[in-house]
Amino acid sequence: MTLGQVPLNDPTALRAVLAATDALLLDFDGPICSVFAGLPADRVAQRLRDVLRDDLPAEVEKTEDPFVVLHYAAELGAHELRAVEAVLRDSEVEAVESAEPTPGAHDLIRTWPRTGRKLAVVSNNSAAAVHAYLDRTGLLDHIDAVSARTEPAPALLKPAPHLLHQACARLSVATGRSTLVGDSLTDLEAAKAAHTNAIGYANKPGKVELFTAERPEVVITDMSTLVSALT
Repeated sequence: MTLGQVPLNDPTALRAVLAATDALLLDFDGPICSVFAGLPADRVAQRLRDVLRDDLPAEVEKTEDPFVVLHYAAELGAHELRAVEAVLRDSEVEAVESAEPTPGAHDLIRTWPRTGRKLAVVSNNSAAAVHAYLDRTGLLDHIDAVSARTEPAPALLKPAPHLLHQACARLSVATGRSTLVGDSLTDLEAAKAAHTNAIGYANKPGKVELFTAERPEVVITDMSTLVSALT
């Protein structure tokens, strides 16, 4: 099936993309797990707002997205940004203790390395949180690299290509032979900017149509589809 010329859950198209992939890059929150399943994102966003002054812009005051608050903190100054990022990092590490695995994701992480190819996690979440989750779930040994947030620098996060370039460099794989699996427009925009292939994981209503504008190689609605394409 195709939607706007983008294959949707198409095993043939998916196999073709994966066959041309030397390094699979997985976004963390969504494709691997639901980070804020046990500690809701809106609660984390409020924690970040509590670090800042009271007179916040309406969009920052109302947002349920912690990263909106993080980007706003960057506008205020280095001190505010460091303080907010520290609380976000601690909250993410706390959140992954109750994060829910995405169906099919753990199977994919265990299956992909058997093909003899590289696997990395590329995430705007903190590296500390990614490592904590992978260690807790026994998946760390299957991952060749983690390219995630290590400093209070929102400009380096997706949709910027920095994290993807960093992952490819660590894996010694060309960007054109790498494929990012992501569940957001920022993931697909980062893939385009980094000149990697992209697979859109449409895990919520409306995302299939949303992703087609960015023209990923394939859109899937179930991470298990990737495992099936390999086996």
